[in-house]
Amino acid sequence: MGIQLTGATAAVKQFDDLITRARSAPLHIVLAEGLDERIVDGAVQALQGGIARITLLGPVEDVRKLTRAAGDIEDEVTVIDPEHSPNNDAYAAAYHTLRQHKGVSLEDAKTAIKNPLNFADMMVHLGDAHGSVAGAAHTTGDVVRSALQIIGVDPNYSMVSSFFLMLMYEDFHPIQGGVVFADCALIVQPDENQLAEIASAAADSGQSLLKLTPKIAMLSFSTRHSADHPDVDKIENAAALLKERRPELAVEGGIQFDAAINQDVARKKAFGSDVAGQANIFVFPDLNSGNIGYKIAERIGGAKAIGPILQGLLKPANDLSRGCNSEDVYRMVAVTVVQAQALAGHS
Repeated sequence: MGIQLTGATAAVKQFDDLITRARSAPLHIVLAEGLDERIVDGAVQALQGGIARITLLGPVEDVRKLTRAAGDIEDEVTVIDPEHSPNNDAYAAAYHTLRQHKGVSLEDAKTAIKNPLNFADMMVHLGDAHGSVAGAAHTTGDVVRSALQIIGVDPNYSMVSSFFLMLMYEDFHPIQGGVVFADCALIVQPDENQLAEIASAAADSGQSLLKLTPKIAMLSFSTRHSADHPDVDKIENAAALLKERRPELAVEGGIQFDAAINQDVARKKAFGSDVAGQANIFVFPDLNSGNIGYKIAERIGGAKAIGPILQGLLKPANDLSRGCNSEDVYRMVAVTVVQAQALAGHS
């Protein structure tokens, strides 16, 4: 039934559950930015917490200094330098196979595979790691481009999008627990088909990571067509598409944010809805509103934001904000492990 607990216990329990699930089968995660202290600290924390096996990329001795400073005194973190890896020829050949239709030569591939983002995603593509994490020092565009070119799109979806897990645990939060905000980092101006796809993937993500029963609010400045505008039509058409494709999902669109979260407002604006007043999947109409919305919720509202998490890829590859800290890295490693567990058939 989605969000049921009250107070700080709800969000803490949901994240603790995610950590427990990661710890039950700690899979192998590769982090491309091994010279970033935040990455190293978070990765070592994940290793020592038993939630993942870790590989960091970068010049071996330089990265080792950072891992030891972070507490990895037994050198348990694997460190690989993409400039000098014995796997480079095999990885370059695989990259060439993937990209030769775009005019990439084998020599080009040998150069490209030394890029840590490409090397990390090739490890995932070839099964040498279960998931990748980057973005502390690279743009979202760079991270996503590498993942798309090497890992590719899951055939169950037509595109890659992103979401944030928003954890709310303060007594003043009107929602208690975890919810999903999408898309807040990737698709700038989604059309109605893309909005339906984002919502569908976000529902699956919320169900998989937070064990939510999805209740999807397709957000708008209008509730039940209280305003006439093409932007309202787009959102309502997207909701209709989603209902047609996945009739098992509870969807309300378009709906204003207050009606989506507040039951008193919901009774006035969307009476009889099985989503209004209790939504847990929030789909924003465009990247402007999504990115602004999650940052307001985080910076003013005191929510804990985990993401941007990528959805729709064949295997997990996740992005970090360049403003992240080591705790954000730790959380993202846990999320990536649980995503990989789902693909591997772990409960």
